[in-house]
Amino acid sequence: MNQPPTLPVFGPIPRGTPPDEAAARLAEIARAIRRRDVLVIAGAGQGHIGGDFSAIDILATLYFAVLNLDPADPADPERDRFVLSKGHCSAALYTTLAAFGLLEAAALDTYMRPGSKLNGHPDRNKVTGVEANTGTLGHGLPVAAGFALAAKLDASPRRTFVLTGDGELEEGSNWEAMMTAAHHGLENLTVIADVNGLQQGATTVATTALAPLADKANAFGLEVVEVSGHDHRALLETFNAPPTGKPRFVLAHTVKGYPISFMSGNVAWHHKVPGPAQVAQILEELS
Repeated sequence: MNQPPTLPVFGPIPRGTPPDEAAARLAEIARAIRRRDVLVIAGAGQGHIGGDFSAIDILATLYFAVLNLDPADPADPERDRFVLSKGHCSAALYTTLAAFGLLEAAALDTYMRPGSKLNGHPDRNKVTGVEANTGTLGHGLPVAAGFALAAKLDASPRRTFVLTGDGELEEGSNWEAMMTAAHHGLENLTVIADVNGLQQGATTVATTALAPLADKANAFGLEVVEVSGHDHRALLETFNAPPTGKPRFVLAHTVKGYPISFMSGNVAWHHKVPGPAQVAQILEELS
């Protein structure tokens, strides 16, 4: 395998940057994160690259253009919170944190190795920037609702964003958390569903049909917005839209394995490791 591509540390995109310029910069950042992420997974010999690649545009948009989070002061009590509820996609989060300057890039080469702080599921006690230990599906959204409620009780402007998988929404704990969030009027909470239609081994439709997902979330008292999860400008507008008095539920329609030709929409890449030839092709397609 060739020398891994370097991962630059990108600064936050300044507020007020014209939308098209911000979107172009986010596309560049997301491409760099994907190029490093594939090598993280290939080096470890394990990971969830399909879900990583469906979520990276969302992660890049949040960290570099939405979250009130200073990499120089990650413990600021008034920072915005982000929870990766689909914690099995930890490599995407770690690579994003490294690109943002919250994790040393060299640590990425230790992913899932014995003694590494970069576990298969994120651990807030080991990694700066991880707000909650996740991986057991259905836990992240309840924790995020708690963060948002605490901010409301503190009369704090801090916001909470949580990213779930669509297959994860089969877990009932998510719906209890949504009902609670709506009851308390947590307009500072944004729930993002990575809707790629696939989960381990099958489609979500074949496993447990979720439709009509938007209608269900609306009935639970959330403001529902549907958007392409790969359109950086649309994601920016959605995440930065003024609050409406309700928690926001963003259905981010994505493609598992995006944008790689042989991975896109292929359920086999939920939990599969690319070999050297496939890594080379992925890097070529992302060049």
